[in-house]
This record gives sequence, C-alpha cells and structure tokens, in this order.
Amino acid sequence: MTTYVSRADLSVAEPIVAFAEESLDRHRLDAATFWTGVSAIVHDLAPRNAALLRTREELQTQIDAFHQAQPGVPDPAAYRAFLTEIGYLAPEPGAVRVTTENVAPEIAQLAGPQLVVPILNARFAINAVNARWGSLYDALYGTDAISQEGALAPGASYNPERGAAVIARGREFLDTVAPLAGSGTASHAGSTGYAIQDGALVVTLADGATAGLADPAALVGYTGAAEAPETIVLVHHGIHAEIVIDRSGTIGASDSAGVQDIVIEAALTTIMDLEDSVAAVDAEDKALGYRNWRGLMAGTLTEEISKGGKTFTRRMAADRVYTAPDGGTVTLPGRSVLFVRNVGHLMLGDSILDRDGAETPEGIIDAIMTALGSLEDLRGDLANSRTPSMYIVKPKMHGPDEAAFTAELFGRVEELLGLPALTLKVGIMDEERRTSANLAASIAAAADRVAFINTGFLDRTGDEIHTSMHAGPFLSKDAIRTAPWLGTYEARNVIIGVASGLDGHAQIGKGMWAMPDLMAAMLEQKIGHVRAGASTAWVPSPTAATLHAIHYHQADAFAARAEVTAAAPAGDSLDTLLQIPLAGDGELDAETVAAELENSAQSILGYVVRWIDQGIGCSKVPDLRDVALMEDRATLRISAQLLANWLLHGVITEAEIDAALTRCAAIVDRQNASDPLYEQLLGADGATPGLAFTAARRLIVEGAAQPSGYTEPLLHELRRAKKAEQA
Repeated sequence: MTTYVSRADLSVAEPIVAFAEESLDRHRLDAATFWTGVSAIVHDLAPRNAALLRTREELQTQIDAFHQAQPGVPDPAAYRAFLTEIGYLAPEPGAVRVTTENVAPEIAQLAGPQLVVPILNARFAINAVNARWGSLYDALYGTDAISQEGALAPGASYNPERGAAVIARGREFLDTVAPLAGSGTASHAGSTGYAIQDGALVVTLADGATAGLADPAALVGYTGAAEAPETIVLVHHGIHAEIVIDRSGTIGASDSAGVQDIVIEAALTTIMDLEDSVAAVDAEDKALGYRNWRGLMAGTLTEEISKGGKTFTRRMAADRVYTAPDGGTVTLPGRSVLFVRNVGHLMLGDSILDRDGAETPEGIIDAIMTALGSLEDLRGDLANSRTPSMYIVKPKMHGPDEAAFTAELFGRVEELLGLPALTLKVGIMDEERRTSANLAASIAAAADRVAFINTGFLDRTGDEIHTSMHAGPFLSKDAIRTAPWLGTYEARNVIIGVASGLDGHAQIGKGMWAMPDLMAAMLEQKIGHVRAGASTAWVPSPTAATLHAIHYHQADAFAARAEVTAAAPAGDSLDTLLQIPLAGDGELDAETVAAELENSAQSILGYVVRWIDQGIGCSKVPDLRDVALMEDRATLRISAQLLANWLLHGVITEAEIDAALTRCAAIVDRQNASDPLYEQLLGADGATPGLAFTAARRLIVEGAAQPSGYTEPLLHELRRAKKAEQA
C-alpha cells in the first residue's frame, strides 16, 4: 500500500519524495520551491497531455469509419486526401534545419553499436555502461561467431584449435583497422612483435622484416615501455581498438607476437530504459529506476555479484589513459554515453496525485525526476554527457504536435531545475505511423533539441496494424517484413533525417537484433544497418555490441549515408509508406494461419508470464523452436495486434485462440521448468488461469479496443493485481 505525503498541493508517494528530496539536498535546491514548480508543470501540462490523447482517439475513430465504409486497400490519392482532411497528415514544414548544440561526439559525430537496458536491473545497467569496451577474443570464442562444430567445438576446457581460429580472426580485424604499409602481403597475421619507435608503430613480421602503419595517424597511444608496450590503441573510422600484449598470459604465451587479446570500442551509447523493457507499474518501481539513473549519472552505481562461489562488487569503469605517440597523455572514455528512455504520453502513474487525488501523466513525472537525477552529471564533471546536455529518448509520440509538447515539457523542466535552455535533448523514436508520415514536421517541432531518431519494425508494425485494423486482415508477420511500406519506412527515416540536417547533431539509428545467441547470423546480416546509413543500431548484449562494432570498421556509416541519400529516388514516397499490408486472396491459407497463431500465442505467453508474475520487462524468451529471442513490449504489441486483427475479420475464432493459448501454456511451462520462481500459467491443476494467462488472452481478444494497440494499460492493471497478491 503506497503511502503519500503532501507537497505543495500534490500528494506524492513516499519513495518519490525520498528520491527527490535527497537529490535536492545534494544540490542545495529548495524543496518547497521545487514542489511548487512541479505542481505548476503538472496542472498546466496534464490537461494538454490529455487533449493530445483525445486527438489520437478522434483520428482513430475517423480512420476506423473510413475503412468500415470501404474495406480493403484504399485508392492512394483518395486515402491521402482523407488523411490530410482529418489532420492525420500535417502540412509539410518546408526546409528543416536541426540546430541542436552541445551534443556528445559519440552521438553527433561517431558511429557504433547501441545497447538498450532495463534500468531497474543495476547489474545489467553497469554491464552496459562498461560495454564501451569489449574483448573481441571473448566474444568470438564464446559465441557461434566462430563455428562450434567438430574440432572447433568449445568443450569443457580451453580448446587450442578454437583459440587459433579466434586469433586468426583477430589478426584479420587488425588488417581492417590498421593495415600495414608496404607490399600487399604485409599483414598482422604474420606479426611477431609490436613496438613504438620515434612515435610510430613498428610491427615485426614472420620473416624478420618490419612494417609500419599505412596510416601512421591510426596510432593513438600505448601503455608500458615503448620498446615493449603492454597495450597499443589504434583508431579507425573514429572508433578505437586496443592490442593487449602479455607474453606470460594464457593466450599471449603461445601467440607469435604475445597478443593476449584485442579489446575494441563497442557500445558508444546506451539507452537506459524506463519504458518497454521494464515492468515499472507503481511509485516503488519508478523510484528504483530514478535512483539507478542518479547513480549512473554520479558514476557511483554498484552491484554485489555472486559468481563461482565468490562475491564481488561490480562498479562503473574508469577512463582509459595512454601515452601519446609524442610522449604526452591521451585519455579515452571508459563508459558508454547514456540516454534515458522516459515513457510516452499515454499512461498515468501513481507517483504523484494531483490536487483532486487523480494520477498524473507518467511521462511528465519521468522528465522531471530523470532530469533531477542528471544534475549529478550536469553539475559535476560531465562524465556522461561530455557537454552540458542530458539525453532523453521519448517513445511513442504521434506526430509533430506531440513532439512540440515534449519540447515544451523539457523547457519547463529546465526552468524548474535552473538549467540553461536546451540542456535536455530529445530522441524521437520513429515507431508510430503518424510520426513516420510526418517525420520532417516532427523533427522540425523539436529542431533545437533533436539528438536521435530511429526506426523499429515491431512497434511500427503494431501501430500499422492498429491504425488500419478495420481495413481487412493483415499479412502474417514474416510477409509484412517484405511489404513495400517497410523498406520505404526504413529508407525515409535516413533520407529525411539527413535532409533535416541531423549530420553532426544527432544519431540516426536502426532496430534491435533480437537473437542474442545467434551471433554468426548477426555478423552476416546486421552490417546492413551500417550500409543503410545508420550511425547506430540496437544490440541485445555487451557481447553483441562487441561483435557488431566490427561492422563499423568494415563499412563507414557516414560515407554509406551519403551514398544512400544521393541515390534516393526522386518523387514522393509517402504513398508507398501509406500502403496497408493487407492479405490478398490465398495469402492466409490454413497452414500460414495455424503457424502464426501458434507462434504468436507462445511468444505472448512466454513474455507475459515473466512480466506479470516476476516483474521482468525484458528477457530471453524461447520460441517454439527453443531459440532464445530478446523480447520486450514491442514484440508483444505486434503479436497481440495481429491476432486481434485476424479475430476481428474472422480469420481465427476466439475458441481457436483459447485452444492455442492452452496448448502453448504447456510449452511455456516446460521452457521455464528450471526457474524456481515460475508459476504455471494454468495453475497446478492445469485448469485455473493465473493472472499472466489472463493478461495474454485479454491482450488478444481486447486488442482492437486498446489505445493505439498499446499493451501498457492491461499489463499495468494485472501486474499491480499480482503485486497485491504477493504482498
């Protein structure tokens, strides 16, 4: 039971008061003035927030009526005219020029992987912060990036043949990052020694000859003695790689040049998530997230870890210091630059109640409290921000009016905390259809704050389905991936972002690789994000970040971006973006429908059971083939919305949904059998649905009625009920 205390004319949950007033005290800010300011923001902006949500509902009602009157794929010209008439399509803004200033180089100028991590889990958060640097040898040896078959199988102890394959791949990587001067045969593969002579790297080759770097400026620094360095750090495409030399080390002792490891710069940036990957449903959950964020901004967050029978404290990494080639000192950041993802505009939360005792918009409270936590960095040494800025990703905005509202909210928070104007930067997630269709206008609405845009198949497709729910039955998820609108969506994001002047001011990102155990496939496929012109793309783990970093050496993201935009087709791509991926005759045969129903039912149950029963918002969820997929609410949204659409149009029946959920409950129970905290979906008797099973069913059968197809309202309701049961 949450206890509230009075602050100004608000009722504030005790955990939130404790967090806020500790923070205020640390920065000698007056609490009474703060709470009066919070009240003013809430009472001024909450009604505007509600009005934006009413606009969403009004537009959706008109779109539903349009499709009910004329089902099927609409005539493009008539459809576009209709969307313009009702205000769904905003006027084009003309030339848009982003002017965001004081953005960290990792965001504005460099390209590299990005992690997304649930902020309620301190261990995951610290691991992600420290994933700025990762061992290439560990990432290759410990995953299927190197074949795990035959003589290369990992085994119970170190496999020298596998190790040799890893070392060979490492030398190939060095040839990409720091090619040697001289003949085309000069290669790190033949190296027997590394030294620094007269400020230059000298590599001794197998035949006794020596070679320098093709680009001497690639040498950044070293540690140890110049004639026998312990580490050598190189730079390529703006990002770094470190050769670790230890002839007495486990690997270095048998390596011709004593190379013990290659450590590469990996997760340049990380999103600490308060949204889709967490199950934060009340003030207690939110306060934990805010405290963890404050600890990250202060550099003090720690976590006690038990591993192998030992307990140790995991801390945030320090910066890395090297001797420069000229004898000076070079310092490189040791930690990933952090964004925080606040929630969107939809949900109300119980952290603060207004003067009438009503819950207040969760997104407004997130902005205030995460900015308060960021004072540790902004009033400190700027260890995270590098420049006097805070980076907030704002998800699930619908079009330019909502982006403008976010910019206004951030301005009010700056005034509240005495921060300079435009300190709070915004990441616009291009994951809702109305934002995609109005992307330039959405960027223009926050042109002096934008530090990030990105795309995401799952949420974007979930909104695609919900927006056109009444047009007809949609294709299966796999078929939607090949529909024309999706490629146009991905390309437009980059093209419009570049045309709006994001280069040098902001990231352009792409979505998640969802299979954390399939790294060989990721290495084959995810380079496509770099070649598409994205300066970042999401990965599910520090190991994946290390491997994905290879792609940013193999391809220059900014050169690729220039090629993509130069080759952009002339004409208007909006009509293609607005093509609804409905199923045609014969495309939803019985086999396709049955497979999609089973796969979706199993994935929904597998995710929801952890969310509702254990409060786990992101985890590896096995699919029907027992392949682990990194799931969050976006996965849930697309699956639930597709089945809701098929139910609405008679492709499947409610009885078939119930049968599929019942069958898949047994599968999910088996997949979680080793979890001591797991509760069976249908109870010990196999016939009594628990709250998790109920949540999964309601997400489907009530999916058409959920606002924008979002999962939060039902999940929050039932997670709160579960917490009450467990209290």
